[in-house]
Amino acid sequence: MRIPINEWTDKEVEAHWDRVAHRYVRENERVKATHDQRFHAGVSRIDLREGHRVLNITSRDGEAGDYLERACPGCEVLHAEISGRLQDVARSMRPGIRQVKIGGYSVLPFRTGEFDRILSLETLEHVAEPLAFLSELHRVSAPGARMVLTCPPATSEFPYRVYTFLFGGHGEGPHRFPPSRRVKHMLERTGWNLLEHKGTVLLPVGPAWLRRAGESLIRRFQHTWLSELGIRQIYVCNKH
Repeated sequence: MRIPINEWTDKEVEAHWDRVAHRYVRENERVKATHDQRFHAGVSRIDLREGHRVLNITSRDGEAGDYLERACPGCEVLHAEISGRLQDVARSMRPGIRQVKIGGYSVLPFRTGEFDRILSLETLEHVAEPLAFLSELHRVSAPGARMVLTCPPATSEFPYRVYTFLFGGHGEGPHRFPPSRRVKHMLERTGWNLLEHKGTVLLPVGPAWLRRAGESLIRRFQHTWLSELGIRQIYVCNKH
């Protein structure tokens, strides 16, 4: 399977998130249950232990850290973000947050084997060179490390455009939502052993009862075409 290098640069991704940083939190509050599901789903699968070194990439406003620290107060969490303005937002909301500014996704400023756990929420779809990014995450992870990665599938492009047209939001900037088969292929090529893949969030908006019904339905039909309609695909991996 051919893995395309995307037509944008990581600098363009940085510029987008810098532009929308001032409204990022406000827009996410409008769909808070759907937004926060990534944290519940990701942290519940990352298997934290005291003393684990955790990389949260990319960290945006740092909210994932609240969930990580509640789950395991003894972990060392480092937040990596490409947008300096979003780092300013994180710092204003969470004084003392431990964060690092990255200049791009293809070469990361971390030591080989530095992290025991990696959390990558809705990032893969934005990077210019996805294979290089996953390879770097493999390099900076320790032997036996676990990674939890989420991203929307290709089927989310149309719903995303409809939502943006109707309601605005902060937008996604440069992105390519990948089909889950491509993500699995990339993980295999870069040395990650897939432990779990799950489609979630079948109905991202609407009353709570309807969203719960959507989740019940998608749980019943995992590994079918229906699971690919979930706007958040979850991948749990171990380092080979």
